[in-house]
Amino acid sequence: MTDTTAPLRIAVLVGSTREGRFAPVVTNWLTAHLARRDDMTADFVDLAETQLPTALPAFGQDLPPGSAGLLAEVSPRLAAADAFIFVTPEYNHSFPASLKNAIDWHNEQWHGKPVAFVSYGGLSGGLRAVAHLRPVMAEVNAMTIRNTVSFHDAWSRFEESGAVKDPAADTAAKALLDQLAWWGHALRDAKAVRSYVA
Repeated sequence: MTDTTAPLRIAVLVGSTREGRFAPVVTNWLTAHLARRDDMTADFVDLAETQLPTALPAFGQDLPPGSAGLLAEVSPRLAAADAFIFVTPEYNHSFPASLKNAIDWHNEQWHGKPVAFVSYGGLSGGLRAVAHLRPVMAEVNAMTIRNTVSFHDAWSRFEESGAVKDPAADTAAKALLDQLAWWGHALRDAKAVRSYVA
């Protein structure tokens, strides 16, 4: 039985695995926002530190050797989550292959759960990555929320301390987390009454 009063369990997927990546700056800023909330607990799944296999088995076939152990580090954490936040850069007008790989290795872990996006990049601020992620997550029966936070020319948007220069980003983060909380509670409560049907 789901405790509908318990804080939402948020899995934060850090999508970039590139050497010298900017993701830790954005993720640390998001972490501070999550730490101020008593209605959420966060589990950070950093794909640069938590490797997943890249060779998918043929349909109906056993996992390749070693894959089960790697998946055991991630899959239960995604299954336990009530909602997700993807921290993603934009690579070549889309999102990183590492994030697509993490999505493709899982299925029911995404079902009936809300997903929020925090993106960063150059002129587009990662919004093209978010636009591509929305139909992908719909295909795995997740629900993407409307609000996003995006950092255009991200490298110029943060102080050396990690604080954002424009307080509008902090306002946007609160709006994103408020909306994610609404959907997280609504969907978790619904699934406590009736099993999700994919």
